[in-house]
Amino acid sequence: MKALTVLPLTAGSARLDDIDEPPVADGPVLVETLAVGVCGTDIEITSGAYGWPPPGRQRLVLGHESLGRVLEAPAGASVAAGDLVVGIVRRPDPVPCGNCAVGEWDFCRNGQYTERGIKQRDGYCSERYRIEPDFLIKIDPALGRCGVLLEPTSVVAKAWEQVDRIGGRAHWAPTTAVITGAGPIGLLAALIGVQRGMEVHVLDQVTSGLKPDLVAALGATYHTGKVEDIGIAPDVVIECTGVSSLVFDAMEHLGPNGVLCLTGVSSGGRSIDVDAGLLNRSLVLSNEAIVGSVNANRRHYEAAAAALANADHGWLERVISRTVPLANFADALVRQPDDVKVVIEINT
Repeated sequence: MKALTVLPLTAGSARLDDIDEPPVADGPVLVETLAVGVCGTDIEITSGAYGWPPPGRQRLVLGHESLGRVLEAPAGASVAAGDLVVGIVRRPDPVPCGNCAVGEWDFCRNGQYTERGIKQRDGYCSERYRIEPDFLIKIDPALGRCGVLLEPTSVVAKAWEQVDRIGGRAHWAPTTAVITGAGPIGLLAALIGVQRGMEVHVLDQVTSGLKPDLVAALGATYHTGKVEDIGIAPDVVIECTGVSSLVFDAMEHLGPNGVLCLTGVSSGGRSIDVDAGLLNRSLVLSNEAIVGSVNANRRHYEAAAAALANADHGWLERVISRTVPLANFADALVRQPDDVKVVIEINT
Protein backbone atom coordinates (compact mmCIF):
# COMPACT_ATOMS: atom_id res chain seq x y z
CA MET A 1 0.00 0.00 0.00
CA LYS A 2 1.03 3.63 -0.49
CA ALA A 3 2.26 5.82 2.36
CA LEU A 4 3.90 9.21 2.76
CA THR A 5 7.20 8.67 4.56
CA VAL A 6 10.07 10.86 5.70
CA LEU A 7 13.62 10.35 6.93
CA PRO A 8 13.59 12.31 10.21
CA LEU A 9 16.17 15.09 10.56
CA THR A 10 16.71 15.07 6.79
CA ALA A 11 15.25 17.94 4.80
CA GLY A 12 13.56 17.12 1.51
CA SER A 13 13.30 13.39 2.26
CA ALA A 14 9.49 13.08 2.05
CA ARG A 15 8.37 10.60 -0.58
CA LEU A 16 5.55 8.26 -1.49
CA ASP A 17 6.53 4.67 -0.68
CA ASP A 18 5.06 1.21 -1.08
CA ILE A 19 4.97 -0.30 2.40
CA ASP A 20 3.65 -3.52 3.93
CA GLU A 21 0.09 -3.83 5.15
CA PRO A 22 -0.22 -2.71 8.79
CA PRO A 23 0.68 -5.52 11.22
CA VAL A 24 -1.98 -6.97 13.50
CA ALA A 25 0.35 -6.11 16.39
CA ASP A 26 -0.61 -2.43 15.84
CA GLY A 27 -4.18 -3.21 16.92
CA PRO A 28 -7.26 -5.24 16.01
CA VAL A 29 -9.09 -2.40 14.23
CA LEU A 30 -8.30 -1.92 10.54
CA VAL A 31 -9.00 1.58 9.24
CA GLU A 32 -9.10 2.89 5.69
CA THR A 33 -7.60 6.39 5.69
CA LEU A 34 -9.75 9.04 4.00
CA ALA A 35 -7.85 12.24 4.74
CA VAL A 36 -4.87 13.60 6.65
CA GLY A 37 -4.49 17.24 7.68
CA VAL A 38 -1.19 19.04 7.23
CA CYS A 39 0.02 21.36 9.99
CA GLY A 40 3.17 23.20 10.99
CA THR A 41 4.48 20.13 12.78
CA ASP A 42 4.43 18.11 9.54
CA ILE A 43 6.20 20.89 7.66
CA GLU A 44 8.86 21.12 10.37
CA ILE A 45 9.41 17.35 10.26
CA THR A 46 9.77 17.36 6.47
CA SER A 47 12.17 20.30 6.75
CA GLY A 48 14.45 18.16 8.92
CA ALA A 49 13.80 20.01 12.19
CA TYR A 50 12.87 16.92 14.21
CA GLY A 51 11.01 13.60 14.17
CA TRP A 52 11.82 10.10 15.38
CA PRO A 53 11.33 6.87 13.38
CA PRO A 54 9.97 3.67 14.94
CA PRO A 55 12.64 1.56 16.67
CA GLY A 56 14.79 -0.35 14.20
CA ARG A 57 13.60 1.73 11.25
CA GLN A 58 14.99 4.68 9.31
CA ARG A 59 11.79 6.13 7.88
CA LEU A 60 8.62 7.39 9.56
CA VAL A 61 5.12 7.40 8.08
CA LEU A 62 3.97 10.99 8.40
CA GLY A 63 0.56 12.32 9.46
CA HIS A 64 -1.14 12.84 12.82
CA GLU A 65 -4.37 14.67 11.87
CA SER A 66 -6.51 11.86 10.51
CA LEU A 67 -9.95 10.84 9.27
CA GLY A 68 -10.74 7.25 8.40
CA ARG A 69 -13.44 4.61 8.00
CA VAL A 70 -13.36 1.35 9.94
CA LEU A 71 -12.95 -1.72 7.72
CA GLU A 72 -12.64 -4.38 10.43
CA ALA A 73 -13.23 -4.33 14.19
CA PRO A 74 -13.56 -7.11 16.77
CA ALA A 75 -16.98 -7.92 18.18
CA GLY A 76 -17.84 -5.80 21.19
CA ALA A 77 -15.40 -3.01 20.29
CA SER A 78 -16.39 0.65 20.67
CA VAL A 79 -16.33 1.01 16.86
CA ALA A 80 -17.71 -1.08 14.02
CA ALA A 81 -17.17 -1.44 10.28
CA GLY A 82 -18.35 1.66 8.45
CA ASP A 83 -17.82 4.09 11.34
CA LEU A 84 -15.99 7.36 10.66
CA VAL A 85 -13.11 7.63 13.11
CA VAL A 86 -10.14 9.74 14.10
CA GLY A 87 -6.98 8.28 15.60
CA ILE A 88 -5.52 9.73 18.78
CA VAL A 89 -1.92 10.86 18.37
CA ARG A 90 -0.11 10.25 21.64
CA ARG A 91 0.45 6.96 23.47
CA PRO A 92 1.36 6.67 27.16
CA ASP A 93 4.90 5.80 28.11
CA PRO A 94 5.62 2.15 28.95
CA VAL A 95 6.71 2.77 32.55
CA PRO A 96 4.14 4.40 32.98
CA CYS A 97 4.53 7.71 34.83
CA GLY A 98 1.74 8.71 37.20
CA ASN A 99 -0.07 10.79 34.60
CA CYS A 100 0.17 8.23 31.80
CA ALA A 101 -1.12 5.57 34.19
CA VAL A 102 -4.44 7.42 34.53
CA GLY A 103 -4.90 8.42 30.89
CA GLU A 104 -3.36 11.90 31.21
CA TRP A 105 -0.59 11.13 28.73
CA ASP A 106 -0.60 14.74 27.55
CA PHE A 107 1.08 15.47 30.91
CA CYS A 108 3.70 12.71 30.62
CA ARG A 109 6.47 13.41 33.13
CA ASN A 110 9.35 11.32 31.81
CA GLY A 111 9.11 12.03 28.07
CA GLN A 112 8.89 8.36 27.08
CA TYR A 113 5.52 8.76 25.36
CA THR A 114 5.26 8.05 21.63
CA GLU A 115 3.24 9.88 18.97
CA ARG A 116 1.89 8.65 15.67
CA GLY A 117 3.50 10.45 12.77
CA ILE A 118 5.91 12.33 15.02
CA LYS A 119 7.76 10.25 17.61
CA GLN A 120 8.62 6.57 17.21
CA ARG A 121 5.25 5.46 15.78
CA ASP A 122 4.11 5.50 12.18
CA GLY A 123 1.49 8.11 11.40
CA TYR A 124 -1.79 7.93 9.56
CA CYS A 125 -0.77 9.06 6.05
CA SER A 126 -1.05 5.59 4.53
CA GLU A 127 -3.89 3.89 2.71
CA ARG A 128 -4.68 1.77 5.77
CA TYR A 129 -3.59 1.50 9.37
CA ARG A 130 -4.30 -0.63 12.42
CA ILE A 131 -5.01 0.70 15.87
CA GLU A 132 -6.30 -0.20 19.33
CA PRO A 133 -9.99 0.69 19.92
CA ASP A 134 -9.11 2.79 22.97
CA PHE A 135 -7.22 5.20 20.71
CA LEU A 136 -10.04 5.76 18.21
CA ILE A 137 -12.71 8.43 18.42
CA LYS A 138 -15.99 7.77 16.62
CA ILE A 139 -17.38 10.93 15.02
CA ASP A 140 -20.75 12.12 13.80
CA PRO A 141 -21.07 10.83 10.21
CA ALA A 142 -22.71 14.14 9.27
CA LEU A 143 -19.30 15.79 9.66
CA GLY A 144 -17.96 14.00 6.61
CA ARG A 145 -14.47 15.19 5.67
CA CYS A 146 -14.68 17.94 8.33
CA GLY A 147 -13.88 15.21 10.84
CA VAL A 148 -10.23 15.69 9.84
CA LEU A 149 -10.34 18.86 11.98
CA LEU A 150 -10.84 16.83 15.16
CA GLU A 151 -7.19 16.56 16.19
CA PRO A 152 -6.45 20.32 16.05
CA THR A 153 -9.78 20.96 17.79
CA SER A 154 -8.71 18.60 20.58
CA VAL A 155 -5.69 20.83 21.21
CA VAL A 156 -7.85 23.89 21.83
CA ALA A 157 -10.46 21.88 23.73
CA LYS A 158 -7.67 21.08 26.18
CA ALA A 159 -6.59 24.73 26.23
CA TRP A 160 -10.11 25.85 27.17
CA GLU A 161 -10.23 23.15 29.86
CA GLN A 162 -6.98 24.46 31.34
CA VAL A 163 -8.37 28.01 31.29
CA ASP A 164 -11.46 26.85 33.18
CA ARG A 165 -9.49 24.93 35.77
CA ILE A 166 -7.21 27.85 36.53
CA GLY A 167 -9.96 30.45 36.38
CA GLY A 168 -12.00 28.33 38.76
CA ARG A 169 -9.60 29.13 41.62
CA ALA A 170 -12.09 31.97 42.38
CA HIS A 171 -15.47 33.06 41.06
CA TRP A 172 -15.12 32.58 37.31
CA ALA A 173 -17.59 34.01 34.81
CA PRO A 174 -15.47 35.09 31.82
CA THR A 175 -17.19 37.10 29.12
CA THR A 176 -14.37 38.26 26.81
CA ALA A 177 -11.70 36.32 24.95
CA VAL A 178 -8.88 37.26 22.61
CA ILE A 179 -7.47 34.63 20.28
CA THR A 180 -4.10 35.50 18.76
CA GLY A 181 -3.66 33.92 15.36
CA ALA A 182 -6.29 33.03 12.75
CA GLY A 183 -4.79 29.79 11.54
CA PRO A 184 -6.69 26.53 12.10
CA ILE A 185 -5.87 26.41 15.82
CA GLY A 186 -6.89 30.03 16.37
CA LEU A 187 -10.11 29.68 14.38
CA LEU A 188 -11.09 26.51 16.22
CA ALA A 189 -10.28 28.16 19.57
CA ALA A 190 -12.54 31.04 18.52
CA LEU A 191 -15.26 28.57 17.54
CA ILE A 192 -15.30 27.10 21.04
CA GLY A 193 -15.29 30.58 22.60
CA VAL A 194 -18.32 31.57 20.54
CA GLN A 195 -20.05 28.31 21.44
CA ARG A 196 -19.55 29.30 25.08
CA GLY A 197 -21.40 32.55 24.46
CA MET A 198 -18.36 34.76 24.91
CA GLU A 199 -17.42 37.98 23.13
CA VAL A 200 -14.56 36.74 20.99
CA HIS A 201 -11.88 38.83 19.27
CA VAL A 202 -9.35 37.30 16.88
CA LEU A 203 -6.03 39.01 16.12
CA ASP A 204 -3.98 38.23 13.03
CA GLN A 205 -1.73 40.04 10.56
CA VAL A 206 -3.61 39.58 7.26
CA THR A 207 -6.04 42.33 6.38
CA SER A 208 -8.34 40.59 3.89
CA GLY A 209 -9.29 37.22 2.52
CA LEU A 210 -10.59 33.99 3.99
CA LYS A 211 -9.40 34.41 7.58
CA PRO A 212 -11.28 37.67 8.33
CA ASP A 213 -14.32 36.23 6.56
CA LEU A 214 -14.25 33.06 8.68
CA VAL A 215 -13.98 35.09 11.88
CA ALA A 216 -16.92 37.30 10.87
CA ALA A 217 -18.99 34.24 9.97
CA LEU A 218 -18.50 32.96 13.51
CA GLY A 219 -19.91 36.18 14.94
CA ALA A 220 -16.50 37.11 16.34
CA THR A 221 -14.54 40.32 15.64
CA TYR A 222 -11.37 40.37 13.55
CA HIS A 223 -8.44 42.69 14.31
CA THR A 224 -4.94 43.43 13.09
CA GLY A 225 -2.23 45.24 15.04
CA LYS A 226 -1.56 44.70 18.74
CA VAL A 227 -3.59 43.26 21.61
CA GLU A 228 -3.88 46.71 23.19
CA ASP A 229 -5.47 48.03 19.97
CA ILE A 230 -8.49 45.78 20.54
CA GLY A 231 -9.50 48.07 23.40
CA ILE A 232 -10.43 45.50 26.05
CA ALA A 233 -8.70 43.78 28.95
CA PRO A 234 -9.80 40.22 28.17
CA ASP A 235 -10.67 37.58 30.72
CA VAL A 236 -9.08 34.93 28.50
CA VAL A 237 -6.32 34.99 25.91
CA ILE A 238 -5.50 31.88 23.92
CA GLU A 239 -2.21 32.45 22.12
CA CYS A 240 -1.91 30.35 18.97
CA THR A 241 1.07 31.81 17.10
CA GLY A 242 4.19 31.34 19.21
CA VAL A 243 5.36 34.81 18.12
CA SER A 244 7.36 35.96 21.15
CA SER A 245 6.49 39.65 20.88
CA LEU A 246 2.80 38.78 20.68
CA VAL A 247 3.09 36.50 23.71
CA PHE A 248 4.42 39.37 25.83
CA ASP A 249 1.87 41.76 24.36
CA ALA A 250 -0.85 39.38 25.54
CA MET A 251 0.72 39.14 29.01
CA GLU A 252 0.78 42.91 29.36
CA HIS A 253 -2.88 43.43 28.43
CA LEU A 254 -4.59 40.52 30.15
CA GLY A 255 -7.53 41.54 32.33
CA PRO A 256 -7.69 41.25 36.15
CA ASN A 257 -7.81 37.59 37.28
CA GLY A 258 -7.38 36.67 33.63
CA VAL A 259 -5.84 33.52 32.19
CA LEU A 260 -3.44 33.40 29.25
CA CYS A 261 -3.04 29.97 27.66
CA LEU A 262 -0.06 29.47 25.35
CA THR A 263 -0.55 26.88 22.60
CA GLY A 264 1.96 28.21 20.06
CA VAL A 265 5.63 27.21 20.25
CA SER A 266 8.15 30.04 19.90
CA SER A 267 11.36 29.60 17.96
CA GLY A 268 14.56 30.44 19.80
CA GLY A 269 17.31 32.87 18.96
CA ARG A 270 15.35 36.09 19.09
CA SER A 271 15.60 38.69 21.86
CA ILE A 272 13.01 41.34 22.68
CA ASP A 273 13.00 44.12 25.25
CA VAL A 274 10.59 43.49 28.12
CA ASP A 275 10.04 45.48 31.30
CA ALA A 276 10.17 42.37 33.47
CA GLY A 277 9.52 44.28 36.68
CA LEU A 278 6.37 45.92 35.35
CA LEU A 279 5.17 42.62 33.94
CA ASN A 280 5.77 40.87 37.26
CA ARG A 281 3.91 43.62 39.11
CA SER A 282 0.91 43.34 36.80
CA LEU A 283 0.73 39.55 37.03
CA VAL A 284 0.94 39.54 40.83
CA LEU A 285 -1.31 42.48 41.67
CA SER A 286 -4.01 41.42 39.20
CA ASN A 287 -4.00 37.70 40.03
CA GLU A 288 -3.24 36.85 36.42
CA ALA A 289 -2.10 33.40 35.33
CA ILE A 290 -0.14 32.05 32.38
CA VAL A 291 -0.18 28.38 31.39
CA GLY A 292 1.29 26.36 28.55
CA SER A 293 -0.80 23.64 26.93
CA VAL A 294 0.19 20.97 24.43
CA ASN A 295 -1.32 17.79 22.99
CA ALA A 296 -4.57 16.25 24.24
CA ASN A 297 -5.94 13.11 25.86
CA ARG A 298 -9.10 11.15 25.07
CA ARG A 299 -11.32 13.47 27.10
CA HIS A 300 -10.24 16.41 24.95
CA TYR A 301 -10.84 14.51 21.71
CA GLU A 302 -14.37 13.72 22.90
CA ALA A 303 -14.97 17.38 23.77
CA ALA A 304 -13.64 18.34 20.34
CA ALA A 305 -15.98 15.87 18.64
CA ALA A 306 -18.92 17.49 20.43
CA ALA A 307 -17.76 20.99 19.45
CA LEU A 308 -17.47 20.03 15.77
CA ALA A 309 -20.82 18.23 15.77
CA ASN A 310 -22.45 21.41 17.12
CA ALA A 311 -20.67 23.73 14.67
CA ASP A 312 -21.96 25.03 11.36
CA HIS A 313 -20.68 22.36 8.99
CA GLY A 314 -20.57 24.85 6.12
CA TRP A 315 -18.18 26.98 8.17
CA LEU A 316 -16.00 23.96 8.91
CA GLU A 317 -15.89 23.14 5.19
CA ARG A 318 -14.49 26.62 4.53
CA VAL A 319 -11.71 26.10 7.11
CA ILE A 320 -10.45 23.31 4.82
CA SER A 321 -9.15 25.74 2.25
CA ARG A 322 -7.29 23.33 -0.02
CA THR A 323 -7.27 19.58 -0.71
CA VAL A 324 -4.51 17.65 -2.46
CA PRO A 325 -4.50 14.01 -3.61
CA LEU A 326 -1.90 11.75 -2.02
CA ALA A 327 0.00 11.47 -5.31
CA ASN A 328 0.58 15.25 -5.20
CA PHE A 329 1.54 15.37 -1.51
CA ALA A 330 4.44 17.77 -2.19
CA ASP A 331 1.94 20.51 -3.05
CA ALA A 332 0.40 20.15 0.41
CA LEU A 333 3.75 20.72 2.11
CA VAL A 334 4.27 24.12 0.50
CA ARG A 335 2.23 26.86 2.12
CA GLN A 336 0.20 29.13 -0.13
CA PRO A 337 -0.79 32.70 0.87
CA ASP A 338 -4.49 31.86 1.26
CA ASP A 339 -4.04 28.54 3.08
CA VAL A 340 -5.91 27.87 6.28
CA LYS A 341 -6.09 24.08 6.58
CA VAL A 342 -4.60 21.93 3.82
CA VAL A 343 -5.74 18.32 3.63
CA ILE A 344 -4.27 15.33 1.79
CA GLU A 345 -7.05 13.12 0.43
CA ILE A 346 -6.60 9.34 0.45
CA ASN A 347 -9.02 6.63 -0.68
CA THR A 348 -11.62 9.15 -1.86
